[in-house]
Amino acid sequence: MTIRKKPALGVLTYFAVAFSLCLYFTFAAVQGDFGLFSRAEIEAESAELRAQLQAIEAQVARMDNLTRRLSDTYLDLDLLDAQARSVLGLLRSDEIVIR
Repeated sequence: MTIRKKPALGVLTYFAVAFSLCLYFTFAAVQGDFGLFSRAEIEAESAELRAQLQAIEAQVARMDNLTRRLSDTYLDLDLLDAQARSVLGLLRSDEIVIR
């Protein structure tokens, strides 16, 4: 006749603690501050910020070009004429204004 012994309370406690730690670290790896979901959010935000940076750099390049074209060393007469018309409201004598 064989007698079955119940597992010791220490062994059950050990496995319960080990299982709990595994669950905790798995949860932290997925949804924690440095988890997979946070990494995906950071990468998406980084891509959005890169796109904004490219748009701003293009705008700065455009403004730099316009500034250079109106400088003392290089004068674009067409751009100067357009600026005088829009800012000062100037017209040539042979033009008719329709409002």
